[in-house]
Amino acid sequence: MCKHILNAQVSIRSPCCKKWFDCSECHAEQESHPLLQRLEMVFACKKCKKCFRKDAQEFEESDEYCPHCDNHFVIDAKTPKAAITVEGEDARVDNRMIRDDRIKGIQYKTIFNPDNDADKLG
Repeated sequence: MCKHILNAQVSIRSPCCKKWFDCSECHAEQESHPLLQRLEMVFACKKCKKCFRKDAQEFEESDEYCPHCDNHFVIDAKTPKAAITVEGEDARVDNRMIRDDRIKGIQYKTIFNPDNDADKLG
């Protein structure tokens, strides 16, 4: 999983070290060499898990989809944004104890339940 692009739809195989990365920043963090750029790119779709090649010189609008499952992989990237939020309800609004309003079921005695009289037998 890429921590730089949250909605990455494909993994890209780097031509220099033949490893799979979700973005170029992931490659820069994990490898000590610069990313080698080529015109032919190898992708692996994260939806159908199949690989395919695309030529960057002849990249058309129809090339924005996986050829196997038609997953649209060229989309606007969602990057993580720093935010401070409160999860759940605001405790300052209603700080009373939460009471359990569920009603306990009525326990009926039956002759078929041996637990009640198990210590009285024999």
